[in-house]
Amino acid sequence: MNYVIERAEHRPAYLQLYIRVRDDIVNGVFPFNSKLPSKRMMADETGVSTVTVEHAYDLLCDEGYIEPRQRSGYFVIFNTDDGFARQSGGASPKVQPVKQPSNSLPDFPFSTLAKTMRRVISDYGEMILERSPNAGCIELREAIRNYLAQSRGITAETEQIIVGSGSEYLYSMIVELLGRERVYAIESPSYKKIEMVYRAADVQYEKLPLGRDGVESADLWACNADVLHLTPYRSFPTGVTATASKRHEYMRWAGTAGKYIVEDDFESEFSVSKKPEETLFSLSSEENVIYINTFSKTVSPSLRVGYMVLPKRLVPQFEEKVGFYSCTVPTYIQFVLAEMISNGDFARHINRVRRKKRSELNAK
Repeated sequence: MNYVIERAEHRPAYLQLYIRVRDDIVNGVFPFNSKLPSKRMMADETGVSTVTVEHAYDLLCDEGYIEPRQRSGYFVIFNTDDGFARQSGGASPKVQPVKQPSNSLPDFPFSTLAKTMRRVISDYGEMILERSPNAGCIELREAIRNYLAQSRGITAETEQIIVGSGSEYLYSMIVELLGRERVYAIESPSYKKIEMVYRAADVQYEKLPLGRDGVESADLWACNADVLHLTPYRSFPTGVTATASKRHEYMRWAGTAGKYIVEDDFESEFSVSKKPEETLFSLSSEENVIYINTFSKTVSPSLRVGYMVLPKRLVPQFEEKVGFYSCTVPTYIQFVLAEMISNGDFARHINRVRRKKRSELNAK
């Protein structure tokens, strides 16, 4: 173990340590069920405080890489053999849909939204009447790119980001992009509109049962799908969140030539973890994950704005096959969202909600 914490790096020390330990866990330096160094030992080795080490270990616990065991320390629970072992060992118990409130999150402050709308009209003037570029206004796409890099660990170029009117519209574009001859797979149960879109597109799709940590391994590896549509964070209606082991299993599945994952990251910004859930897009080294998110929960469903981030290698194919479609989001609304993201109002709202959810959880 030789972790060097760079004082000049823009990332805080606890996050640097988290990344280094996480990578060593994934690469087998700390194998399944092994014990991590104690907080004091790790602090002495790296020259940071035990509080910093505790914060890093808490993040690893939140994401399912390790777990604390009373009076014993922290042990690795990430297991790259999980998926294969379960195929012969039987499936875990199936989960059932749970009742979830339809509007359980605080609304985006209307006064902030109204102020931004007035400012956009004043500052942009007649520009709000201009036609949007087909992929979306550059102002919004650049704002999204910066936000994803800072908050979600996603590094992408502006050309990879496509803006559209909600997730269902983007699902349809993905079918046009990847092709109707492919076999798609969805979680079962899942958000009903996902299945409705694939059925309306007249493509073949399979329904893969969910277990307590994500799609059942035996069903995942036995399916004939080329494209796997997933909601790793709080799949609706079950509320299942994929563990770290399962997320890496998804990436192994997608490592086969020609396979893609559609990552539906709806609502993940509101995770109570001290750090937003890591995305499949950020884990991918094969450029085979299409990331989708919307502003329906974070701002308002009435705006009807979503976006997707394409792997860089799919950008030319997108421009050739579906790039001629006009952007379906009004220019004015795009400018409003771009302003709220760029001036920090959007991130402040996210952080307020996350703090409130953590407080409510701790009070129970």
